[in-house]
Amino acid sequence: MNRETLIQHGLACALALALPLAAAAQQTITLNGAVQFNDDHVFTKSLVRFEELVKKYYAKPINFTLHKNSALGLEKQYFEYMAQGKAVDYGIVSPAHMSTFSRAAPFIDAPFLFRDLAHWNKVLDADLLKPIADEVNQKAEVMLIGYAGGGVRNIFANKPVRNMAELKGLKVRVQGAPIWSRMFAAAGMAPTVIAYNEVYNAIQNGVIQAGENEAAGVEQMKFFEVGPNLNLTEHAITIRPLCFSTKTFKQLPADLQAAVLRAGKEAGAHGRQVESSEDAAKLDALEKAGKLKRVPFTDRAQLQSAVEPVLAAYAKEIGAEQILAKISAIK
Repeated sequence: MNRETLIQHGLACALALALPLAAAAQQTITLNGAVQFNDDHVFTKSLVRFEELVKKYYAKPINFTLHKNSALGLEKQYFEYMAQGKAVDYGIVSPAHMSTFSRAAPFIDAPFLFRDLAHWNKVLDADLLKPIADEVNQKAEVMLIGYAGGGVRNIFANKPVRNMAELKGLKVRVQGAPIWSRMFAAAGMAPTVIAYNEVYNAIQNGVIQAGENEAAGVEQMKFFEVGPNLNLTEHAITIRPLCFSTKTFKQLPADLQAAVLRAGKEAGAHGRQVESSEDAAKLDALEKAGKLKRVPFTDRAQLQSAVEPVLAAYAKEIGAEQILAKISAIK
């Protein structure tokens, strides 16, 4: 074989190797999302908006597959999948489910962290939660690219709870992060961690008497059927980060990375606007239909006083004292 033939043979081999690589490079990217709920839930709407915005800003072919109705498990599993860079690339996850990786994460929407919706919005606009988002990314390799939420959480129970005396000893389901159990125990309740999809049966079977949730969750999971008394403790305002797998993100082209970050922030803001505006309307509709009764809680100030030392101690424990101080300082 002469030199010219060898060169031609080498070029042919290189071309043969390059073609599959070129085809792979041109293959349309698919991103997989997960959500526990159906099309009507605000989390699903937020993730659909995220998809629409990414497509708009990326302006190239891209596929999205959103697995709904807990098809891939619950939020705790989604977060673990994102951390591993497998099965789920994006989703909305309660900060409590990040506690395995980051002790600071559940602090994002701890009880009585925010005075009201106006304070909550100002904190998010000031980006005061960035140090916690950075820790989550460092320890779990999951990026918090936007913040949905905005629902006010109350205690739904199989009996009315109007004051601190009636709250005492209440067997209530809480999220699986230590801060929630500690704060509810400090208020005199008997908190227990139960999987979200088991709460209904646990109340029905007398294992617990109550749970706590925002209007969207009470409606979607039909908690009003077993806990028709919505006791207005207003103990928390939700922050539900729109999460994206860091491992996936690093594999994306730069222009798609930019689109994901921009879309995440805007989709989160959309989710906040929708959930905070829908909250009261959902409760009005459920009460009008006779499905639940809103019960005024007269001792909210005493409840807050009982749990504030726990919040302060937890902030010190996780090194978030400065963040708490900045949040409290916002008027």
